[in-house]
Amino acid sequence: MTTSTDNPGKKIRDTVPRTSQGIFRLPAQRPTILEAIKASNYDRVKDLIPIRMSRMSTSPFAFYRGTADIMARDLSSLPHTRLQVQAMGDCHLMNFGGFATPERNLIFDANDFDETLPAPWEWDVKRLATSFVLAARHNNMRETDAQQMAVDMAMAYRTGMAEYARMNALDLWYMKFEMHDLLNRTRSEKVKTLLKEAMDRAEKSSHTKVFYQITQSVLGSFEIADQHPLIYHPIDLVQQKKKVQSFLDHYKSTLQDDRRYLFSQYNIVDIALKVVGVGSVGTRCLVALLMNAKDDPLFLQVKEARTSVLEAYTSKSKYPHNGERIVQGQRLVQAASDIFLGWSTDGENRHYYLRQLRDRKIAPDVEHFDKEILAAYAGLCGKVLARAHAKTGQGAVISNYLGKSEVMDEAIGKFAVAYADQTEKDYADFLKAVKGGKLPVSVK
Repeated sequence: MTTSTDNPGKKIRDTVPRTSQGIFRLPAQRPTILEAIKASNYDRVKDLIPIRMSRMSTSPFAFYRGTADIMARDLSSLPHTRLQVQAMGDCHLMNFGGFATPERNLIFDANDFDETLPAPWEWDVKRLATSFVLAARHNNMRETDAQQMAVDMAMAYRTGMAEYARMNALDLWYMKFEMHDLLNRTRSEKVKTLLKEAMDRAEKSSHTKVFYQITQSVLGSFEIADQHPLIYHPIDLVQQKKKVQSFLDHYKSTLQDDRRYLFSQYNIVDIALKVVGVGSVGTRCLVALLMNAKDDPLFLQVKEARTSVLEAYTSKSKYPHNGERIVQGQRLVQAASDIFLGWSTDGENRHYYLRQLRDRKIAPDVEHFDKEILAAYAGLCGKVLARAHAKTGQGAVISNYLGKSEVMDEAIGKFAVAYADQTEKDYADFLKAVKGGKLPVSVK
C-alpha cells in the first residue's frame, strides 16, 4: 500500500491541501488598480496607451487580458506546491489556438509566451480557469455554468496530467493535438462544424493573401498601408536601413543554419508598427515585409520582449535576453514552433522576438461560443496545458498531488469564481479612474 511518505505528490497535500487551492485572499499592501495600471504602462509608446486603456475598458474579460501582472502578484501570495513548470505566465483562453507546423499540418496549442518563465503550475491553471468564468459571464451564461467551465477545464487538466505523466518521454515530446484528429474524435456536430469552418479558413490563409490585405503599390513598389492609429510607419526605412539590416542580421544569427539559409533569400521591403491584442498594446510591435527574387512575400511579426511579469515573484530568467527567454520557452512548451522564431536587439538595447505573421492561424471566436462549444474548448485547453506542464515539470508528482477524485477540480472552480469576482471589482475601479480622467482613453 502506497502512503504519503513514499509518494511525494500526496505528501505535499499535508502542507498545501487541495481544498486550500480554492481559497482566494487579497495580498497585503496590494497596490491600487490605478497604481498597478500606471506601472504596467511604463515605457510603452505614449501615443498608444489610450488605445490600450480603451480596449481594456470594454469588459471585465478584456481588462483581465491586460492585467497578467496584477494576477501574478495575487497568485504569489497564495499557498502553492512549489512544483515548477515552464509556465505560460499569461495563460488565458485567448492565448490558445490553431496554427500550421513546419510540415504544414494544422495543430492546436498554446500560442502566446510573452510572459513565459519557470513558475508554479497552479498559476497557469488558475489563470486559465478564471478566464473561462469571465468569458462565460461575458456571454451571459448562468453562474452555475460559468463555474462549471472552470471545473471542466481543471478536470481535463487533471486527467490529462495522469495520462501524460505515464507516457514515454519521446512519445510525449512528439505528441500533437492535430486539428484533423480533433475533428474526427468530436461527437458534437456543432463543434465539428465550427472546427471545419476554422480549418477551411486557415487552409486558405497565406502570406500572399495577407500581402494583398495590408499592402499598397507606390511608384511600382510595395509598402504596408498606413491605417492610423493602428498601423503606421514609425521610421524612415531608407534613412534607417543600416540599423534595420543590423537588427535583422542579429536575428538571423539566432536561427538554425537551414532556416538562416532560407531567410537570407529575402530582403527587407518595409516595416510598420502594428497595434495588436490587449495586453501588448503600447509595446513596440511591428510588421516587417520581406520579398525574395521571385517577389514572394514573407511577413514577420517583430514584438518587443519585456521582463516577464512572473520574474518578480519567482526568480530571474537564466536568459539575459528577454527575446531568447520567450523563444526558448515557446520551443519547450509547443509541440511544434514557427521555423522563423528568433530574437534580436535594437540600437536602444530593447529586446525583441520575431515570428511569422498569421501563418495559417486559427483564433477562437470566444464571444460567439455557446455553452456546449465553450465547455468543449475548456476541456481542450486543459488537456493542452497539462501536456505542456508534463513536458517541462514533474508530471508524475503533480498528478499524484491532483489525485483521482474531483477535489482539485472543485477547488479550482471555486477559486476561479472568487478571482472573477475580484476582477470585476478591479474593473469597476479601473473604469472610475478612466471616467475621472486619471487614465487616458482613445475615442477613435
